[in-house]
Amino acid sequence: MSGPTAGRRGPLLLGVRHHGPGSARAVRAALDATRPAAVLIEGPPEGDALLPLAADPGMRPPVALLAHAADDPGRAAFWPLAAFSPEWVAVRWAQEQDEPVPVRFIDLPAAHTLAARADPEEADGTDTTDATDSVRLDPLAVLAETAGYDDPERWWEDVVEHRGAAPQDPLAAFEALGEAMGALREAYGDGGRPRDRVREAYMRQRMRAARREFGDAYAVVCGAWHVPALRAKTTAAADKALLTGLPKVKVETTWVPWTHRRLARAGGYGAGITSPGWYAHLFAARDRPVERWLTRVAGLLREEDLQVSPAHVIEAVRLAGTLAAVRGRPAAGLTETLEAARAVMCDGSDVPLALVEDRLVVGDVLGEVPDGAPAVPLQRDLTRQRRSLRLKAEAQDRELELDLRKDTDAAKSRLLHRLRLLGIDWGTPAASRGSTGTFRETWRLCWEPELSVRVAEAGIWGTTVVAAATAKAEADAAGAAELGEVTALAERCLLAGLSGALPAVLRALSDMAAMDADVARLAKALPALARSLRYGDVRGTDAAALRTVAGGLAERICVALPPACAAGLDADAAGEMRGRVDGVHGAIGLLDENGLRERWAAVLGALAGRDTVPGVIRGRAARLLLDEGRLTAEETARLMGLALSPAAAPADAAGWIEGFAGAGSGGGTLLVHDERLLGLIDAWLVGVPEGAFIDVLPLLRRTFGAYEAGVKRSLGELVRRGPSAKPAPGAAPEGFAPTLDPVRADAVLPVLALLLPAAPG
Repeated sequence: MSGPTAGRRGPLLLGVRHHGPGSARAVRAALDATRPAAVLIEGPPEGDALLPLAADPGMRPPVALLAHAADDPGRAAFWPLAAFSPEWVAVRWAQEQDEPVPVRFIDLPAAHTLAARADPEEADGTDTTDATDSVRLDPLAVLAETAGYDDPERWWEDVVEHRGAAPQDPLAAFEALGEAMGALREAYGDGGRPRDRVREAYMRQRMRAARREFGDAYAVVCGAWHVPALRAKTTAAADKALLTGLPKVKVETTWVPWTHRRLARAGGYGAGITSPGWYAHLFAARDRPVERWLTRVAGLLREEDLQVSPAHVIEAVRLAGTLAAVRGRPAAGLTETLEAARAVMCDGSDVPLALVEDRLVVGDVLGEVPDGAPAVPLQRDLTRQRRSLRLKAEAQDRELELDLRKDTDAAKSRLLHRLRLLGIDWGTPAASRGSTGTFRETWRLCWEPELSVRVAEAGIWGTTVVAAATAKAEADAAGAAELGEVTALAERCLLAGLSGALPAVLRALSDMAAMDADVARLAKALPALARSLRYGDVRGTDAAALRTVAGGLAERICVALPPACAAGLDADAAGEMRGRVDGVHGAIGLLDENGLRERWAAVLGALAGRDTVPGVIRGRAARLLLDEGRLTAEETARLMGLALSPAAAPADAAGWIEGFAGAGSGGGTLLVHDERLLGLIDAWLVGVPEGAFIDVLPLLRRTFGAYEAGVKRSLGELVRRGPSAKPAPGAAPEGFAPTLDPVRADAVLPVLALLLPAAPG
């Protein structure tokens, strides 16, 4: 080496801040000046074979090295790299030379890191400490505090990012930072990172190997914290002793896309930064960074329909520069630009500024990895399907509307449902806008880097998405502990189009249903089966076998439900059973089996007329029969009169009212139209003893308080004038005619003709 390295002994140690654009620029300048024969980088050696892919045109950072245990893919760690990461800059510098320079990773192998890590969630790449570490030192925070700064990020910007023109000696900053870290290591030892001693011992071992091959003509790019330890004079025997006996597992590595959001410390990444989007801008903007940044801010705000003009940008630039001068800073930093944007472009409001911080300061940039990167077969099949269906993996949340009557949309739905069954939640179902039909689906898509680990984990089930999802469904069916789990699984299989898994799932369903004598569990399981049957027409799935199982389950419920409801249920159990009755009622309506509806109506009649059945269930059964037209108004009034008679317990009577007139069933509207029923309730309420009234009041408030405002107003008017008062001849309650007006009723027919398709023939 010559020039800046004249008189220097030993290798070139470039201590950096991970993901620091200033460090990245300084590393490139140092490498250009010194031209080392090899470059060693902090990172797992298992990634050496993947480094050539960094030069592939299809590789676009941010990306991450992913290492996972071969026999347990969920045990994984990431080593993220952004375009402004010094390590990435060093790799690309070595590959861009006329004669490519050897580049290697020298950190502790992932085989040891993953074997020693008890909790995979603690895997954060460059930060490889144990879960048992003590409180850890933040070196930048200590240096910033020593310099009189209360914000480490602002100190780093002032001393590194805003240094101005390149210094004559590109190594001066590394020397100064190395000396500062040496002082910290003398004062704080390992800084609460005991495992760093093992990592640094392995780095020194790799440096000795490089010295034997290249002499001292090599450079090391590592975290500045490690520089004093790598300079320390230690023996090979001492380092070997630290490395002896380390646990080890077989690992597999690949490149995976990463995001700026996951580079942020707020995303849980221990070596993260607070403003990856801002740092990416500083690294890419070679001149006028503040002017360019505030122009981007203006563009974002204008996309949100905020009035921002070029004059706002000019004034914001001036204000940012003035703030920096007043504060004695070498240049305006992120703090000044955000304050200027808030004052000039956001009218002093934090609401639009929060959008700027989310979209630009952090950002949702998602990297790309070339097809040649190693991947499990399942990942390759997923990538192939995703591209054929034109489903783009994006880091930002977006909604996807699907019309299942279209082949492509139906295929997208099946893929997303299969991935969810495998635990790969790329998409999550959302409420559809404008339609509740079974042909419409809405998904919220967001690709997170961790999903790459989930794909690797799911690879044990098969080499394709459909094969893996089928195998997983069959295993889940065999291991299910409750009937409800199997019925939910059957529904998911139909949604995912897994006809191959249905026989095993239905077999488990039939066996478990035959053995289960708990009618509550049977009633809980039936609605999912009935919903599943709706998917046969839209998705083209044969659900005949499922219909047979569902019909048999419904028959058993019809037999066992009345005795179960009369078995002395307490208030909580009765409320839960009322929900089961509602679920079974809706399910039987979907099944539409011959004679099943009649049997269910008989069951409801038995429930409504038995005194031993809790009031909330009796009231609900009566209401369901009334809505179905199987109960006359006279019979309804008779049942209510019995339920609200003086002999009935007040709490049971209040429960009957809740079951019959609950807000979710339109009970308020029914009472508005039928003053006879309202009169029965009013008379009962007036006669409730004072002591019992306090007990039933919360239940009644829950029942009537949930009505819509218009319904409550109408009921109030009826009660005020007295529901039992006879209206004048030809009169009617306010808002209603005394008799049906056929002209007004017929006026709705043209609208219905537009909404509903004409009957065939």
